[in-house]
Amino acid sequence: MNIAKIKKRIVLTGGPGGGKTTALDLIRREFDGKIASVPEAATMIFSGGIDRSTDIKVLKAQQTAIYHLQKHLEDIQRATYPDCIILCDRGSLDGLAYWPGTQEDYFQTMKTSIEDEFTRYDAVIFFETAAKSGESIKSNNPIRNESEQAAIALDDKLQQVWSQHPNYNVVASAESFIKKVMFGINTVESVIEQYK
Repeated sequence: MNIAKIKKRIVLTGGPGGGKTTALDLIRREFDGKIASVPEAATMIFSGGIDRSTDIKVLKAQQTAIYHLQKHLEDIQRATYPDCIILCDRGSLDGLAYWPGTQEDYFQTMKTSIEDEFTRYDAVIFFETAAKSGESIKSNNPIRNESEQAAIALDDKLQQVWSQHPNYNVVASAESFIKKVMFGINTVESVIEQYK
């Protein structure tokens, strides 16, 4: 792959319980050597000894840390794997769904804009939460504690943000998990094809 042709990154995102983390693992195996994955920053922080909080000041501090860690992790993978597509488990705008203030406050705090964040990513693959189809969202991720109702609310907020991206691809919750993964693989493949 020609490094000069590589533009940015692909985000896999969606509400809790959408299957994106499992899909990312399978996609990474499918495109071994062509992509490098970025782990979810929030999981790293909350599994590393930081407790979740409902205090507004603490929430803002946590989301600020997650935002900056996400971007740094992406940049580390870009530097480490210059010839690969970077596949991100969530993106820099996911924090908007968890932010305890307005979008304007979020962008002012992070010193960025939605346009600047969108330019980081070639494509967005949005895995809708299984809760929207009435399915359980229980997972092996111990830091995931959202109820089905909370998962739907977060999914809606995330869709409002990411659906504005010019290359937004949604995988509906009604799809079987195999179809979701195949859609993700096909989307990643089409982005990779652009850089051959």
